[in-house]
Amino acid sequence: MTWGFTFSEAWAALRHQKHRTLFTTMSLAWGVTCFVILMSYGSGFETALTTAFRAVGQDLILTIGGQTSEQAGGLRSGRRIQLDLSDAAALKESVPLVANLSPEIMRHNVKAIRPGREKEVAIRAVAAEYSVVRNMKVAEGRWINEEDQQRHNRVAVIGAKVKKELFGEAPAIDEEITMNGVRFTVVGVLDIKLQIANYNRPDNECVFIPYETFSIYGDTSHPWFLVWSPVTPESRERAMKMVRAKLAELHRFSPNDEKAVEILAFSQFMTIITGMTLAVQALLGFVGALTLAIGGVGLANIMLASVIDRTREIGMVMALGAVRRVILRQFLVEASIIVLAGGLLGIGLGMVVTQIIGSMPFLGPAFRETTNVGDIHLRISGGAVLVSTIVLFLVGLIAGMVPAMKASRLDPIEALRYE
Repeated sequence: MTWGFTFSEAWAALRHQKHRTLFTTMSLAWGVTCFVILMSYGSGFETALTTAFRAVGQDLILTIGGQTSEQAGGLRSGRRIQLDLSDAAALKESVPLVANLSPEIMRHNVKAIRPGREKEVAIRAVAAEYSVVRNMKVAEGRWINEEDQQRHNRVAVIGAKVKKELFGEAPAIDEEITMNGVRFTVVGVLDIKLQIANYNRPDNECVFIPYETFSIYGDTSHPWFLVWSPVTPESRERAMKMVRAKLAELHRFSPNDEKAVEILAFSQFMTIITGMTLAVQALLGFVGALTLAIGGVGLANIMLASVIDRTREIGMVMALGAVRRVILRQFLVEASIIVLAGGLLGIGLGMVVTQIIGSMPFLGPAFRETTNVGDIHLRISGGAVLVSTIVLFLVGLIAGMVPAMKASRLDPIEALRYE
């Protein structure tokens, strides 16, 4: 018996029981649709959470002064290590694995004033390279440049929330704000940042000024932080060791003394985010697989009913010389056609539904943001389609195999006598 004949017989059998076939196909399609939507939600959840975490900086590393815990170079332990501005230049010159680096000083509880409005902000004094390290995206105007640094220009780049509360819908570029009695010209407005990781204060509530300009408020010779990023993620650990070794040379402490300076890589917290997203995706995948399994149970029941209804037909075919593998193949082909139709229909419906839903609120309400920056955007990924196809294939194979084996093992004589 050829495959062409088998397919034609299977198609004829399915058409004969068209209502049963349609019901089974729709149940499988519904299962696939739910699976695709759930996997799309999981993919969107991962993207939203990862984006919100990485908003703090692309491979951000902070270097902070500490206290020695070991004796080195004849100096006692317990000595305070204070970073110098000259350290920034030394690291950029002698550590090639450092891609971008900026010193940073902060001042909290600063009153930013413009006519009729006032807001408490934090000032961050930074260098031009800071924008690259910290993932700063300017929505209007420009970022701080080298000329601002050299000329000690009183210019400021303001966070999205600062702009909203000080200017509302009015333009902010080239307007003046007063911070602790000193006037600054706004040259840039940051794009809104929805970040679940930060240090000290969210960027939306900060005002950024050139590092050297901060001298009007106080001493700039000792930055709070050295903010930097490695050349590549793969070189991160080596870069951190080289930075510690160079600082140990400059400040005369042991390069193995991790308490002398603290080097904090934000990437170490990424494992927490990855674990959360994997847990959610595994849960959603499990629920989706259960939904598909229910459709598979329906397929198995329908195929078993078909075996019972066609018992005499099976007995007649076997009496005429058909071997067991032919009967087995016949029912497996019928199940495969149903699974294929249900899968294609389900994937199509899943794509349509995800397009209609588009996005769902996630982090925005928690951070009191009315924009859609933190929304979960449902998107069909190749992985979701591949996983749903594999799961559907396994479900269909198991569901179709049981009735097919039952049919192939029928005794021809008993089958012919079946009423």
